[in-house]
Amino acid sequence: MAEITQAEKEIQEKLNNEKKLREEKAAKRGEKTSVAKEIFDWILVIILAVVISFAINTLVIVNATVPTSSMESTIMAGDRVIGSRLYYLRNEPQRGDIIMFDYPDDPDILYIKRIIGVPGDHIEIHDGTVFLNGEALSEPYLTTSTDGIWGPYDVPEGHYFMLGDNRNDSADSRYWKNTYLSREGIVGKAVFKYWKGFERFNQEKK
Repeated sequence: MAEITQAEKEIQEKLNNEKKLREEKAAKRGEKTSVAKEIFDWILVIILAVVISFAINTLVIVNATVPTSSMESTIMAGDRVIGSRLYYLRNEPQRGDIIMFDYPDDPDILYIKRIIGVPGDHIEIHDGTVFLNGEALSEPYLTTSTDGIWGPYDVPEGHYFMLGDNRNDSADSRYWKNTYLSREGIVGKAVFKYWKGFERFNQEKK
């Protein structure tokens, strides 16, 4: 067998070094590709999370902070409330429901109140007592009385008469320029309130 010359050894060593260099470059490219793929995957996850969150908040729920005391003591100022946008797709609004809706006098403002009157109802308020179709309405959720005489109100078709639970500190149907809330203005039914934890509403049906 012929001996390998020094020149051949040098050529072989050079080829081996070039091969090793190519392998190292390929490995580095693989690492860069892996890092780039991981970054892309994280960006994709974040985008999907934002899209899903937007879809849920736009189509499924409404999540808002209550800034005033108009619904105390059922809902305290500063409480956060989650409402279902889907509930009234299959159900009709009922007396006693606490709902979130577009303020009739300025639809850009979100309000939360209790439905007191539904289409066809006749309502009068005398010294804290709501008379619904001639009968006194039982309202165990109230903690304060209401002064004065209000009404009469006749709720038209497709509309609702709204009151806050804190009657002496609530801008509701009694004061609105557009007295009644239209069905189209309802955003959702209030389902949960939370501050230190979840609490399902105990809503009286009248």
